[in-house]
Amino acid sequence: MSPAANANSYIQTNQTAGKIWHLFPSSLLLTHRSPPTVASMEDAVAAKKKKRNTAAATTSTATTEKRPRRVRHRKPESDVGDIEDFDFGRDETLEIRVSLLDWYDRNKRDLPWRRISSVDENDDEDEAGSESRAYAVWVSEVMLQQTRVQTVIDYFNRWVQRWPTVGHLACASIEVLFVSFVLWLITWSNCDNKQKVLPQWLQEVNEMWAGLGYYRRARYLLEGAKLIVQGGKFPETVSDLLKVPGIGDYTAGAIASIAFKEVTPIVDGNVVRVLARLKAISENPKDSVTIKNLWKLAGQLVDPSRPGDFNQALMELGATLCTPLSPSCSVCPVAAHCQALSLSRQYTSSLVTDYPIKVVKSKQRHDFSAVSVVEILEGEYTIGEHQSDGKFLLVKRPDEGLLAGLWEFPSVLLGGEADLVTRRDSVDQFLKESFNLDLRKSCTAVFREDIGEYIHIFSHIRLKMYVELLVLHLKGGMHVLHGKTDSKIKAWKLVDTKTLSSMGLTSGVRKVTV
Repeated sequence: MSPAANANSYIQTNQTAGKIWHLFPSSLLLTHRSPPTVASMEDAVAAKKKKRNTAAATTSTATTEKRPRRVRHRKPESDVGDIEDFDFGRDETLEIRVSLLDWYDRNKRDLPWRRISSVDENDDEDEAGSESRAYAVWVSEVMLQQTRVQTVIDYFNRWVQRWPTVGHLACASIEVLFVSFVLWLITWSNCDNKQKVLPQWLQEVNEMWAGLGYYRRARYLLEGAKLIVQGGKFPETVSDLLKVPGIGDYTAGAIASIAFKEVTPIVDGNVVRVLARLKAISENPKDSVTIKNLWKLAGQLVDPSRPGDFNQALMELGATLCTPLSPSCSVCPVAAHCQALSLSRQYTSSLVTDYPIKVVKSKQRHDFSAVSVVEILEGEYTIGEHQSDGKFLLVKRPDEGLLAGLWEFPSVLLGGEADLVTRRDSVDQFLKESFNLDLRKSCTAVFREDIGEYIHIFSHIRLKMYVELLVLHLKGGMHVLHGKTDSKIKAWKLVDTKTLSSMGLTSGVRKVTV
């Protein structure tokens, strides 16, 4: 059966049940605008002038057709409309829903969180099942933020194996926190410098996410799990979900629509791309007004009987077919409604990939860092002897900001490219000020050699690390090493090689240890 026939059947079914008319804004029900056609640029401009000259004689109920907009530099400025003028017609909406859901049912990817969150529309709802789906959607969507699907799959499986439900996550953290608090008191009371010890429950969560990036996400999941358990049930609506730490409009919409069938849209990069091409929108997709109106367009399309599946279908379309550089328009289920594709067929100068318009990215910041892999030898040291009982010095990053709460080797940010002498002087000063490690007085440099240079790319920073191995022997024993109370370093520790390999280290540090 054709998409049009399916749509007609869909309309009849919903009209009979009396479920369709309230789903559309009144403006959509008053008039339906057919997909615009354009014979030529000259005809369009002439028609626009004629329309202006006869506007006074036109009745207030007359409908007008708008020519689809293209990239600004390819059409007169006076002929550019506003994104607020774009809407999906009733029949167009229904046809898109039917075509897209049919395609999704046949082509959706088999992903672990979908196996948990999928539910037959005819199944009876139960609270445990809904919360299980909500938890799977929540964890997966948080992990998928600016991270590739293939990368997330393994992390997701490890996470749900360790904490299969929001209750497990919150309860396990509370229990471990209690034990850790006792251990923390013991450690703190026996510590000469009274250094703070990272709570074990937070360390467990951070280490599970090491290498995935955007480490603050793990903290929000943990805090959110506690809040949800304290509230007695998983929030089911967008408004309630937005009260949970770390959950924004997109994640709230995903959880509410997929797990609880709330008829609400979601808009991510994939959805923006699909909508911009369907309506040939040439506005800046990063602009707040544009984003607001894209949410409005997405809301018009959401299928009321399968909101979660439709939202996933829209994202799936953008991720697999309607890609940024090589869209597969020939097999797209909604190609008949794509104005960007229509324009590309009418004008050789217009391409589907012109939409959404490209926004100039902010220039990536270049940072430089001197990293010192400090190994401290214990016991007596004899010149010429190799010792394998050394421990490595690690410091914890601040609780806020880049790579919050993770462990790394001592490092110093540099003002720019720096020579060997400058780098070593910076490291020596840092070790002296932070740990009382004075290479001229309190310790001896047994071995010191440059390892090499490594580049680590963050979303907005290009970090160049100059890495050295520094092996030290403390002249007065291990008690010489201590963190100073006025130091910016609030937590540090010594670990052996085995422990080092299992810790939640930053991705950059893992590069250094390879």
